[in-house]
Amino acid sequence: MAVSEEESSSSSSSSSNYKSRSPPHYLAKSVLRGTVVLQVLPGHFRSPSSNDVVFGKETSIELVIIDDDGVVQSVCEQPLFGIIKDIAVLRWNGNRHQQSLQMQGRDALAIISDSGKLSILTFCSEMHRFSPLSQTQLSSPGNSRHQIGRMLTIDSNGYFIAVSAYEFQVAFFKISMSSGNDIIEKRISYPSETEGDTNTSGLVSSIGGTIWSMCFISNDLRQSYKEHNPVLAILLSRRDSVVTELLLLEWDIEEDNAHVLSQYSDAGSLAHNITEVPGLYGFAFLFRVGDILLMDLRDAHNPCCVFRTSLCSLSTAVEELNDAEESCKVHSVEEECIFDVAASALLELGDIHKDKDDDPMNVDSECGNVNSTSCHVCSWSWEPENVKNPRMIFSVDSGELYMVEIYSDSSGPKVNLSDCLYKGLPSKALLWVEGGLVAAFVEMGDGMVLQLEEGRLLYKNPIQNIAPILDMSVVDYIDEKHDQMFACCGMAPEGSLRIIQNGISVEKLLKTPPIYHGVTGTWTIKMKVTDSYHALLVLSFVEETRVLSVGVSFTDVTDSVGFRPDVCTLACGLVGDGLLVQIYQKAVILCLPTTGVHPEGIPLSSPVCSSWVADNMNISLGAVGHNVIIVATSNPCLLYILGVRFLSAYRYEIYQLYHVQLQNELSCISIPEKHSILKPSTPHSSCPDSTFSVPVDIGNTFVIGTHKPSVEVISFIPDKGIKVVAIGTISLTNTMGTTISGCIPQDIRLVLVDRLYVLSGLRNGMLLRFDWPSTSMMSSFESTLQKPCSGLSVPPSIAHTNRNSSGPVSSERMKENCPVYLQLIAVRRIGITPAFLIPLTDSLDADIITLSDRPWLLQTARHSLMYTSISFQPSTHATPVCSAECPNGVMFVAENSLHLVEMVQSKRLNVQKFPLGGTPRKVLFHNESRLLLVMRNDLSSDSYSSDVCYVDPLSGSILSSFKLDPGETGKCMELVKVGHEHVLVIGTSLSVGPAMMPSGEAESSSQGRLIVLSLEHRQHSDADSMTHGSKASSSSQRTSPFRDVTGYVAEQLSNSSMCSSPDENNFDGIKLEETEAWSIKLCYSTKLSGMVLAVCPYLDRYFLASAGSVFYVCGFPNDNYQRVRRLAVARTRFMIRTLTAHFTRIAVGDCRDGILFFSYHEDARKLEQLYCDPVQRLVADCMLMDADTAVVSDRKGSVAVLSRPSHVEDNASPESNLTLNCSFYMGEIAMSISKGSLLYKLPADDAFRGCDVANTVFNVSCNSILISTLLGSIISFVPLSREEYEILEAVQARLVVHPLTAPILGNDHNEFRSRESAVTVPRILDGDMLAQFLELTSMQQEAVLSLPLGSPKTVMLSLKSSPPPITANQVVRILERVHYALN
Repeated sequence: MAVSEEESSSSSSSSSNYKSRSPPHYLAKSVLRGTVVLQVLPGHFRSPSSNDVVFGKETSIELVIIDDDGVVQSVCEQPLFGIIKDIAVLRWNGNRHQQSLQMQGRDALAIISDSGKLSILTFCSEMHRFSPLSQTQLSSPGNSRHQIGRMLTIDSNGYFIAVSAYEFQVAFFKISMSSGNDIIEKRISYPSETEGDTNTSGLVSSIGGTIWSMCFISNDLRQSYKEHNPVLAILLSRRDSVVTELLLLEWDIEEDNAHVLSQYSDAGSLAHNITEVPGLYGFAFLFRVGDILLMDLRDAHNPCCVFRTSLCSLSTAVEELNDAEESCKVHSVEEECIFDVAASALLELGDIHKDKDDDPMNVDSECGNVNSTSCHVCSWSWEPENVKNPRMIFSVDSGELYMVEIYSDSSGPKVNLSDCLYKGLPSKALLWVEGGLVAAFVEMGDGMVLQLEEGRLLYKNPIQNIAPILDMSVVDYIDEKHDQMFACCGMAPEGSLRIIQNGISVEKLLKTPPIYHGVTGTWTIKMKVTDSYHALLVLSFVEETRVLSVGVSFTDVTDSVGFRPDVCTLACGLVGDGLLVQIYQKAVILCLPTTGVHPEGIPLSSPVCSSWVADNMNISLGAVGHNVIIVATSNPCLLYILGVRFLSAYRYEIYQLYHVQLQNELSCISIPEKHSILKPSTPHSSCPDSTFSVPVDIGNTFVIGTHKPSVEVISFIPDKGIKVVAIGTISLTNTMGTTISGCIPQDIRLVLVDRLYVLSGLRNGMLLRFDWPSTSMMSSFESTLQKPCSGLSVPPSIAHTNRNSSGPVSSERMKENCPVYLQLIAVRRIGITPAFLIPLTDSLDADIITLSDRPWLLQTARHSLMYTSISFQPSTHATPVCSAECPNGVMFVAENSLHLVEMVQSKRLNVQKFPLGGTPRKVLFHNESRLLLVMRNDLSSDSYSSDVCYVDPLSGSILSSFKLDPGETGKCMELVKVGHEHVLVIGTSLSVGPAMMPSGEAESSSQGRLIVLSLEHRQHSDADSMTHGSKASSSSQRTSPFRDVTGYVAEQLSNSSMCSSPDENNFDGIKLEETEAWSIKLCYSTKLSGMVLAVCPYLDRYFLASAGSVFYVCGFPNDNYQRVRRLAVARTRFMIRTLTAHFTRIAVGDCRDGILFFSYHEDARKLEQLYCDPVQRLVADCMLMDADTAVVSDRKGSVAVLSRPSHVEDNASPESNLTLNCSFYMGEIAMSISKGSLLYKLPADDAFRGCDVANTVFNVSCNSILISTLLGSIISFVPLSREEYEILEAVQARLVVHPLTAPILGNDHNEFRSRESAVTVPRILDGDMLAQFLELTSMQQEAVLSLPLGSPKTVMLSLKSSPPPITANQVVRILERVHYALN
């Protein structure tokens, strides 16, 4: 074989160790869930008054809000562990239903799925996600045409639900009006099993055809609910008919039977959808190809059309009304092919025009140039809360948006059609929300939010959609300490290159030189309590303090503020309007800044200051709040509460209100802002307008952390003194029972979101959450409260009472004065360095930046402790900076530099978009040039439709390109090493039409081309105008620190600003040379019989190329890349889709036989087949992890790991001898598989300290797998040890049946994840299911682990012996490592 000495040694070692090596174990975790929105539904899900929107995404649902600016903000997203077939809103708010404890006046979701169940979901405020209210079995799981569970509709009053099959069957459900748990009161199916084909009236009673659409026809408002029999309008396509017909079906509730009232059909156009007109009893719109009919169905026995609106006469010469930037523009699609990603939508009208032999996966199909002469409505949405004059916005298949309004005159109802409101891509879903905003969703491109103004729709904001991801390249770019992904997304005309990163996106606005050494603290201060913006930025160093003004330029104003510049500031803040406080080791200073600092300052030449000094003691820490200052000393341990009083004009003094001796030294103090208590909750709050009791008076409360260690909630009332309200003791042990060291609170915060709780970051990098105990738990504590355990030295019976009171204290008074023992509900480790907590705003419900080894954003509204990484480097300090120019800014201190960034929490995806035009098909990162190579198809140029181009990864500029011949389509490309250089090998198609026949064999008439391109680095002159211009543009965009922020320009920075950069030609450490350039040059090309769909480098000196069902081993004689020699050839039975290699092993994936292992004998120049896939598999992509193991995805939505058999006797025949190690069904088609992960390169778990952390992280990074899908998902497969796998397997078996974590659609989780594979095949663990374990409180985690395996309620695991008991700490430690690395 063609094996070098080193490779031979490696291969032999691998072979010798393979028998003893256990099969690989993986955990599949979603890094990014699919972005394709198939359904969009408005409702009041979190509360009766919240305006929420739900996105249905086939395998997940996302709850979002659309704010007044048209920005879509994600509230929560959850996987379903099943596939949505249809979804609708069950209206429960208002007076339609009796209030129930489960619904609380909120709307619910009704979903039918592949589980065969009708699931009613309601939003759970405690868990911050949807949970099942009821589940009704409709049919057996699957997709049978005759079983109900395909389509869903609910009447406008929320009283009835109808569910249909693909054909022949409909079921009615009556919703219970009581407050009980059984939401379905009654059901009936039509036709029943005993019903005949015809009835006495001669109407066809059987639904003998395909059901295209259906809706309820609302009843007369004068009828009561009990008198009303629901009428269902069904759009039916019978097998022997060329037109669709409208069927009106009534459910007689008293007689408990359903019957056909009437049928309506028209010999005209094909009808494809029907919708009820809201607020207009008995009327409905019937959408047909070419027109819209307004149907009068008030007399259900005699339906008739009262108005017809033609769509064929609509003007197509419409000016595009788009005010968005160039990257967000939309284009006409009259000459483009719109492919349907959702293959499950079998009844979509677009499928009629498709060639039945088209491959839905063939994204490079040439069939898109056939124009449809018809015009039909593809989506619509009614104006909310308008029942007097109903208005509807709809999209036609040519991309225009129109509005219709229904009005009445003497002759009856009429329809008024507007002029074109907007021109863009066809919308597959529309939603009209309050405020005149319209959300439009398109296929294979970004959606958009439009504003209706003066009869026009104006662009407001994009709705990101990165689907489909056709290819990706994972790169650790510019040494940013974490990987980022370059992905080919979308299709022409919306194709783009996306840069995808983990965590929450930040826009980098400013970076200073690394001159800020020894920063000990950062704060931002307002001049008045009610100010919207910060006025000052305070930087504390080891031996000095600097104060900067906040604005476009940060100017040093220390002298005008009054802070002492020669001391280290411990704390500072605003104690009252215009009154600033600085706390340092020796004293507390009160300052009145001058007008030179802020217009609200005093009109004097210098600031006015006064001070307070502790008697012969050093202050160790302090905090500043509204009208109160708190400081603590360490030797002796005392706590002082100070106030501020007015003396005369511009004269104030600090005085002591109270002091108390401490038993334990304090480690941190936090005072909640009083003015923030009345602020409304954030949009992410689970229940924005909910009312709940707060156990303390927050206005008189502060929280402390002690060295005991403990956290304590303290109340102070000037006339009554100090009272310890609640205590949380910190006592943590590891899995070995040893006490964890370093559990002293470093920072502490009081949080109020639906409930009051205490959040604390510890010095060992752990994060704790304490909640107030429930009433039942508090009663059990009362008997144990013999004496307080607080940090105060005085007993509660004295310290909690009025100092002027006398006499004995009653037992009830003693019980009232005893502190509450807080319940520790969640513990997480976020790093190994101290954890700091920085709220983004003053509000008690603000999300919190958590700093440790790296920055995180903790969502305070989430249950337990849930945090997401911030896409920024590790930082030592941070503070929010709110200014008119940067309202969402954050100042980070990292690597001795100040970094001003803007948090983009409203950005649902951490994705940067570079529009490229056409369809980006392949992307590679070229290390030598630090540039991207992108293959584009479907370009609009007349002379060519495909090219390969160099793209700047910072700006998205196209620097140079190589154009393919006219009519030639690029299919694949790879970088191949030739000597010490790399060349680009490309495979193309020269044929029009499908690449293979329906049998899976390659088309004999097809042709392709194999091309070799050289990548040349050259010095260009001014004559290279085109390339030089592109490069100059790129350089300009790189060097500007404000390149990503509208409204910022570099010239606005003052040269004297401490935050200005001295090197204007440097950005993030990359020095650009204006004269450097890279070009692409043709070196070799040859035609082959068959499309070249796959190429692959092999052994650093060869490459592999496929053409049809043949693949070749090719080489460059004498390292001359202008000549290519075919050294060996092998043939498969079916079309080859993928080629991949690892050392000497070659894996070939075809469209029927699955994966084939080959080896190349260099001496004999011969290819030999070694192993074969044990099952037939339509391969989408494949990758070799090593010489023995392959990861393969198929076009049915599953991923499998195969390897060669471990026993020699199993190798008798190569026909079917690969072993299927494990599999995982995703429900989405994986288009690209690659090694690597979006992994951070920092250790987090102290459990790793006993081993080689670097090797552990490196092993996870190198052996992880990243998969991207057609629906825009990115899934990481993380390797696990056998011990970790067995622990998590047992936990997963419990989670899938526990009520809090079981699949909410009622799916059998094991059945869902094992589809397309045998039952005996081991499963890849479901990381999304396991991640729910981290969302539970400690008590809930213990409850899950206490479920017995093998009981009727659990899944029996095939373990050889009873495993040892699993502890929550073990599980959390493993899952945190995965969460830390991937999140």
